Amino acid sequence: MAKILLEMKNITKTFPGVKALDNVNLQVEEGEIHALVGENGAGKSTLMNVLSGIYPYGTYEGNIVYNGEICQFSKIKDSEEKGIVIIHQELALVPYMTIGENMFLGNERGHKFALNWNETYGRADELLRTVGLKESSRTLIKDIGVGKQQLVEIAKALAKNAKLLILDEPTASLNESDSKALLDLLLKFKEQGMTSIIISHKLNEISYVADKITVIRDGSTIETLDKKKDDISEDRIIKGMVGRDLTDRFPKRPEQKIGDVMMEIEDWNVYHPLYTERKVVDNVSINVRKGEVVGISGLMGAGRTELAMSVFGRSYGTNISGTVKIKGKEVQLHSVKAAIENGLAYVTEDRKGNGLILSNPIKINTTLANLKEVSKHTVIDKDKEYEVAVEYKEKLRTKCPTVEQNVGNLSGGNQQKVLLAKWMFSDPDILILDEPTRGIDVGAKYEIYCIINQLVAEGKSVIMISSELPEVLGMCDRIYIMNEGRMVGELSGKEATQELIMSHIIKSGRKEA
Repeated sequence: MAKILLEMKNITKTFPGVKALDNVNLQVEEGEIHALVGENGAGKSTLMNVLSGIYPYGTYEGNIVYNGEICQFSKIKDSEEKGIVIIHQELALVPYMTIGENMFLGNERGHKFALNWNETYGRADELLRTVGLKESSRTLIKDIGVGKQQLVEIAKALAKNAKLLILDEPTASLNESDSKALLDLLLKFKEQGMTSIIISHKLNEISYVADKITVIRDGSTIETLDKKKDDISEDRIIKGMVGRDLTDRFPKRPEQKIGDVMMEIEDWNVYHPLYTERKVVDNVSINVRKGEVVGISGLMGAGRTELAMSVFGRSYGTNISGTVKIKGKEVQLHSVKAAIENGLAYVTEDRKGNGLILSNPIKINTTLANLKEVSKHTVIDKDKEYEVAVEYKEKLRTKCPTVEQNVGNLSGGNQQKVLLAKWMFSDPDILILDEPTRGIDVGAKYEIYCIINQLVAEGKSVIMISSELPEVLGMCDRIYIMNEGRMVGELSGKEATQELIMSHIIKSGRKEA
């Protein structure tokens, strides 16, 4: 029988107004990959923050038994000394430091006033080879992509002699090939005896990599499924997460007539803001009609976000050229204010960095994009602001005790709902949704899909950027395919398949070569 490496017994954690964890139990065997799944707000990240010492001993009830020893971690350094290392969804890397410097930040080689740089970079290069990253440890973090940064975080964990590796949504920002490479790396570590806990909403990845799956719902442990004995199909996992069978991932949209063209983007070109000789959007032309959901599919780095941000008030890029027409009339969207005034909204993929003010309450974030509607003579009407926030909280079923709560205290899925509420309140005609369900569980995804369907039923137009091909196929009336800054294909929703989309991407790449 395998050795039990970790036991979390009867863990209860309470925040003001909400019990985040209620008597949760978790048992992890040595050398296994153990998945933790549940809806947003279920308590997965909270449980891992308890384990890693981010929430110190004394702020929760229950016991942590690691390697046969009761542990009372007062800070994250305590858990790391035992070999427990957590990698958060938001990567903790410093862009203008080298890979090697990042890997040993807080864990420096040498003495306090005499760092050993030869040892630092030598050991860093060894660890980079271990994780399969072919980069010099002297490369700046800002000069490598998100997929490579995720591998740097894993190498950084190995530098701390990790024995139990915790990964919170490790593939949320990765394309399919990078995700597969990371999961295969975890399987390789498993063969070498390492234990991993992975939190993910990508259930196909969970089924691929996990030996056991513990389901948490509403702060309580529901069940643990064993790959050797139980059905761990996606449908079975979903049933445990949401408490019912979810027969259709994508809500049916009633047949309706798609109207006239609402927005046209013609011959659009954008250059990188720093490397101004590099073209990131190359002569792109697309359109969206009234009551239509148009998807933009492509691999990471295809230029989809750059296109969206450059159109939305020139929020990204330099030397931008091309034409935007709304309702047949050419418009000049030289600022975010101008974009909003012309009925355009952009729901960013980076909700924490660019979309929300995490230190402010839900009510303030909800009304930010349309303050004039809650103001009298430039003075904000606090009662009106509160009413609007409550209305959207109920409409989008945002889980929170009160709209006075800071957005930073919400789960990722509920933060996403606040971000959607912010832009819905601006009453746009056209919404650009950039990865609207990234890092969100299947139940919350379904709710957001219903909101999208309601928006187009009201005559709004939606442009949806998504890296999840099933989502694009399940939600879109028409799909544009983008690769290396160019539009390389257009398909109707009915004819599109994953294979056809990938075929357009691969063939366009070959032409470039």
